Amino acid sequence: MRILRLMLGLLLLLAGGITTAQAQVVTTQPTFFRDTDQVTLTFDATQGNGALAGFTGPVYIWTGVITDKSTSNSDWKYVKSPSFNTPDPAALLTRSTTNPNLYTLTFTPRTFYGVPATDQILKLAMIFKSGDGAVVGRATGGGDIFVDVTQGSNLSVRITAPVAPGGGNPLFVNAGTQLSVSGTASAASTMALYLNKTLVTQQANTTTLSGTVTAAQAGRNVIRLSATSGATTVSDSLVFVIRPTVTVAALPAGAKDGITYLNGGTSVILKLTAPSKQFAYVLGEFNNFQPTEAGYMNKTPDGNNWWIQLNGLTPGQEYAYQYLVDGNLRVADPYSEKVLDPSNDRFIPAVTYPNLKAYPTGLTTGIVSVLQTNQTAYQWQTTTFNRPARTDMVVYELHLRDFLARHDYATLRDTLNYLQRLGINTVELMPINEFEGNESWGYNPSFYFAPDKYYGTKNELKRLIDECHRRGMAVVLDMVLNHSFGQSPMVQLYFQNDKPAANSPWFNADATHPFNVGYDFNHESPFTKYFSKRVMEFWLQEYKVDGYRFDLSKGFTQRNNPNDVGAWGAFDQSRIDIWKDYYDFMKTVDPNVYCILEHFADNSEEKVLADYGMMLWGNLTHNYNEATMGYVSTSDFSWGYFGARGWLNPNVVTYMESHDEERLMFKNITYGNQANPAHNVRDINVALARNEAAAAFFFTVPGPKMIWQFGEVGYDVSIDENGRVGNKPIKWEYYQNPNRRKLYNTYRELIALKKTQSVFKTGTYTQQLSGATKSIHLSDANLKVTVIGNFDVTAQSINPEFQQTGKWYNYLTGDSITVSSATAPISLQPGQYAVYTSRLIKKAVVLGTKARATDALRLSAAPNPTGSSAQLHYELKTPATVTVTVQNLLGATVRTVKAGAKQPVGSYQLTLPVQDLANGVYLIRLSTGELHQTTRLVVQH
Repeated sequence: MRILRLMLGLLLLLAGGITTAQAQVVTTQPTFFRDTDQVTLTFDATQGNGALAGFTGPVYIWTGVITDKSTSNSDWKYVKSPSFNTPDPAALLTRSTTNPNLYTLTFTPRTFYGVPATDQILKLAMIFKSGDGAVVGRATGGGDIFVDVTQGSNLSVRITAPVAPGGGNPLFVNAGTQLSVSGTASAASTMALYLNKTLVTQQANTTTLSGTVTAAQAGRNVIRLSATSGATTVSDSLVFVIRPTVTVAALPAGAKDGITYLNGGTSVILKLTAPSKQFAYVLGEFNNFQPTEAGYMNKTPDGNNWWIQLNGLTPGQEYAYQYLVDGNLRVADPYSEKVLDPSNDRFIPAVTYPNLKAYPTGLTTGIVSVLQTNQTAYQWQTTTFNRPARTDMVVYELHLRDFLARHDYATLRDTLNYLQRLGINTVELMPINEFEGNESWGYNPSFYFAPDKYYGTKNELKRLIDECHRRGMAVVLDMVLNHSFGQSPMVQLYFQNDKPAANSPWFNADATHPFNVGYDFNHESPFTKYFSKRVMEFWLQEYKVDGYRFDLSKGFTQRNNPNDVGAWGAFDQSRIDIWKDYYDFMKTVDPNVYCILEHFADNSEEKVLADYGMMLWGNLTHNYNEATMGYVSTSDFSWGYFGARGWLNPNVVTYMESHDEERLMFKNITYGNQANPAHNVRDINVALARNEAAAAFFFTVPGPKMIWQFGEVGYDVSIDENGRVGNKPIKWEYYQNPNRRKLYNTYRELIALKKTQSVFKTGTYTQQLSGATKSIHLSDANLKVTVIGNFDVTAQSINPEFQQTGKWYNYLTGDSITVSSATAPISLQPGQYAVYTSRLIKKAVVLGTKARATDALRLSAAPNPTGSSAQLHYELKTPATVTVTVQNLLGATVRTVKAGAKQPVGSYQLTLPVQDLANGVYLIRLSTGELHQTTRLVVQH
């Protein structure tokens, strides 16, 4: 389960509504008012999305203003309320005594909002809500409501009826429709009404005018109301359209969902799934975002899809586009591979996403899609890649924002040396497809085919995956198909009363299980099944990812247990059938795909899925953390072994930490056992050493393992710092601390042992993992391993039960012992542990199967980026004199560092000062005379 900020709902409201308001949702008295005038707003709860119609509780306004300092209609200023989820007495509306769906509020804008005189108020922006924000009244389609503020003392005129749909959309009418038109002026004047420049009626010295026009001309029509006083003439206009009859036509052969690029680069076919809709247009920069006959879409015979072929495009040019559905809803393409967001794109640094296309400001509202013909295909460098065996998998889960200061794919690619030295062979990225806003964990998704631009371009993502594969590292994406959020076009297309409508092809109106966030997918719907399979197929094929970790996979059920956690987790054959179907499909795309579920259902269900071939997350955080804190009564590690669960295969991905769990070290130093002053767990170094012991009993259990970022250096910042999903400090400096480096090296050496020795794959395994003292035994024909440890805070004795007598080697220290009695007790000090092997195993880190010869130096730089200094780490296989040169991207050498005299074989660290270098990317070249290796270092002050 993901826990998202309460304020996320607010961000959805402010992030650029689905459409702008229908005027009848809110009326004003007077019609024309300035920011210093008293005005009365009247809200009709039956209009717009109608969510508050018939609501009996107090209703509040959530409101701000659009000023000359706002960058868009989504950039509200001076928002009037302390909290979206808290009632604000100053924002309470008065319910009408004669019509309970009408509410009023009287105020003077400039004082009510507290806007300084230096800001010009252009519009009032608002929505309406229950006190706790659970029910929200918005414009038709779910957008924000806006009311214009009159500027200065100039003459103004406004058409008051009929009402435009809002969002820049015209009114759609049938041929022959008679429209009653009325309007008002701010002062007595000569008013005139026109239809397509032809005068309909006129009256002098009046403030109101009415007339009737007949819709006769096919296509676009313009009603204009003018007011003239002396030499001044002002006007207001309303566009209405008589649309053509919908053409029913089969989708052209070879056309796919979203965009199909045709040969020649001048034409595309666009397809939108929207069953039961009346009509649809494509709007874009190719038609100035206006509904034209050339943009009118065909409907497929089954009524489910809309499509059109666009011709005359300029090859290679990016075009922004949207769909206008049923005349009042503008949505981006659900299958977009790139979108533009008017609210959030401006916060993406140019270094992260160079030359990002500008949003078509003034032409439309909301998120737009981007198409581009004749794109240069990415040229993959690693064309063959053998994924790590599941038994060998060591997964590193990371969140780009909190792992790297630059939070981009390019910098992560430059940091892979660090992960490779650790022994990581699978990188798991928290959700990277477009989600709400920029700052998020990513579990609020909206566009499933578009990499989020906050992390970089799509080709940089491909380069990252390409480089991972070259190094023998797989890439797994965290995929969120349990739910979507309000930015999703599929949510918007069928949305009523502040939730998905009952006729939504994809979503349940209400979640069918506890802890749901966002809007709940119905995975028994054929539309959802089809969409989910397209998502699964896309990333495997287009980005060559190696598989998925599916978020909240237990939610893929239609059993209605919205408030019963126990019932939700019980054996569910329908959910099993859904997951078997998805897994079978993924294997038709890629037979060796990794499918990892965050399931946490009853073991009876998880066993069926695991035995079928899927992997499942195994959360052992509590158990390991109790042990590291020194509380041993509930520190049983046994459930981390697949055999203890009765599974046939090692398909449990066990972890001590994940993005969703508190950090081991934080709890060690905050709540650790202090009963023994000589072994105080809250002491940082004692706590780090106890995490080493936990690692010894983690990596030696057969099966795939997962590490959360920086766990290998004892990250000790709470998950709840700055809010659970808020930014966390990036602690690359921890790697320089000797005791934290020792923890890193312990992880590294244990991972190497796990990956290189067959006993962890095919040997016999026994475990005694409850109580204070714990042991593990592995045996095959080539090697025997005995792991013992004491997690108490006082000394304890353990029967090691060595598999044989004779010489045993302490793998991590290099020491050896001679065992004359296999069962003779061994006394272990608090926190002491040992990994014994029956033969001497040289500690080594195995590089990826595709490592180059120059990687023999194992050069890495950390932290990366850095603003002061970087620590260069390298290894020498033969004695050598080392020279380091630093070059900028123009090829100029800006620094040379010599390590001194010839160094013997071993691992080394060299400090490279960079505080005087300009921001930028530098090439760090290490040379021994015979061997050379280069890595990139980003300097960022």
